[in-house]
Amino acid sequence: LPPFLALLCFAAPSASPRRPEPGAGAEAAEEPWCPYKVGTEGAAGGRLCFRTPARGFQCSARACRAHRSPSGSLVANVLRNGSVLLQWAPPRPAAGLRGFALNCSWDGTYTRFPCDSVELGASCRDYLLPEAHGSVRYRLCLQPRYAPPRPAPPAHCVEFRVEPAAMRDIVVAMTAVGGSICVMLVFICLLVAYITENLMSPALAGAAGAAAP
Repeated sequence: LPPFLALLCFAAPSASPRRPEPGAGAEAAEEPWCPYKVGTEGAAGGRLCFRTPARGFQCSARACRAHRSPSGSLVANVLRNGSVLLQWAPPRPAAGLRGFALNCSWDGTYTRFPCDSVELGASCRDYLLPEAHGSVRYRLCLQPRYAPPRPAPPAHCVEFRVEPAAMRDIVVAMTAVGGSICVMLVFICLLVAYITENLMSPALAGAAGAAAP
């Protein structure tokens, strides 16, 4: 009996479940929130809001067009529905990062007009502009903010133009009509070739046989 109890004591620690490694599955268990605050031009303050980040989003060629800043760290994904998803890489160094400041402006006929400014938390890596005006050139600048005495680095800016919804509908309609016309032309060509091959050839052969002495 004592040898059997000794074997149980040695086997007990290996039967206990292992503790998960630090950081393993932390992102899958709970997705962090992105806190942000929108400030209208001429108005102070703003209401604090939260949104879930669009992790793993990739801009497809059919439904999206990507515009990058000169440094490549800021990307504006212009979607077909008129919204714009901004994505940026984590800034370096990450120590002392307090958040981001997003400034927006667009070109008018004679001057440049400011849009709403946005303050984002340090955990944010994207931001969605739900509606953007068509045929207007936008300029968005993102600047990281650090705790003093570290100065703020230069802002990363990206410029883009949103295609108007009416123009998108015209392009889609023209593409559909052009495809239908191409299919009809191919069908007509095949029909003419069939008639020429099967109907005209026997008739010509019969006429030639009747004319021969």
